[in-house]
Amino acid sequence: MNPHRLAACVTVAAVFAASLPFSAEAADNYELRKKVVRLSGIMNVTEDNGPVSRGEYAQMLVNASTYKQVALQASATAVFSDVPAGSSQASAVRIACENGWMVGYLGGQFRPDQQITLQEAVRGILALLGYTDEDFSGNQINGRWAEYGYLELGENIGKEPLEVLTQSDCVNLFYNLLCAKTTGGRDYCTVLGYELSEDGEVNPLTIADNELKGPKVVKKNYTLDDYLPFKVSEATFYLDGQMSSLERVKQAKQDGFVVIYYNTNTKTVWVYSVNGESGLEGTNMVAVKGEISGIFYSSTNVMNPSVVMLEEYGDAEFRLRDSDVQFAFSIYGELQVGDQVILICEKSGGSDGTDSYTVTDYIEY
Repeated sequence: MNPHRLAACVTVAAVFAASLPFSAEAADNYELRKKVVRLSGIMNVTEDNGPVSRGEYAQMLVNASTYKQVALQASATAVFSDVPAGSSQASAVRIACENGWMVGYLGGQFRPDQQITLQEAVRGILALLGYTDEDFSGNQINGRWAEYGYLELGENIGKEPLEVLTQSDCVNLFYNLLCAKTTGGRDYCTVLGYELSEDGEVNPLTIADNELKGPKVVKKNYTLDDYLPFKVSEATFYLDGQMSSLERVKQAKQDGFVVIYYNTNTKTVWVYSVNGESGLEGTNMVAVKGEISGIFYSSTNVMNPSVVMLEEYGDAEFRLRDSDVQFAFSIYGELQVGDQVILICEKSGGSDGTDSYTVTDYIEY
């Protein structure tokens, strides 16, 4: 990597400003919690009030543990009669039960399609924190419920033990898990390589920053499989700042090229299409390609450039917001007038009908 260029992971807060709008929001902000849980790869929320089955919950537990990569492998054995070896949930169910996170029913059944209750879910969460049966003398169920309350794992949930959980309940439960301490006194989020911020909340930038790769240009004649170290079928996609599908990403790539960033830990891929022409409403992240026609400095700072212009975009100004991007276009950097570049930008429309661009990252092309 060019020594004058900071790694993409250092500028992640800028690159994903639109798709990861995190600030010092309160922990009870559900949208923040949902983004953290989604980015960590624990679960993908499709419907806040949607039901959660026991099989799905087993997968969530595994995704929130160090067993995640192991669970991606197909299970060769059927532990329960109603979870065949070829089931997509077989590995997760086996791991969850072998580790005591969940238990089956009499008759060798797991009942993977049955909705998960809070009481069942609490067992798994406490097990991830290091609690075992030996930690709860007497009535195991009451002991776990008391510890659940003491650790504040039920924040923003408000349900009784035998009530079934929705996807939003699981978002809150797993977010609370990430903020909780293990029996060894360790913040649980650090088990997954993340950090808590000073106010005791999960720092989402440490999730997005973990093993982040990019930017990479995927040309029209290439596929995402040529660039990603994991299967696209297992990935979560964001297209131009919004959560999307692989099909929409493929459509966007038909325009010629897309720019991608990806996180190998969470199998998350951020895709930016040419000029944001993905067909998605409300998008504000774009990738633009062109020849540098001008680099301009403000009158108050003659060392750091503030605006770049591209030949193909006429009078449009591409504002340079961050110091590492400014450095790349300065007299000390590697970019100059006449070079071909791809700029990753935040795009916004002005009151006069013109578009405004703020550059968050770049690729020398």
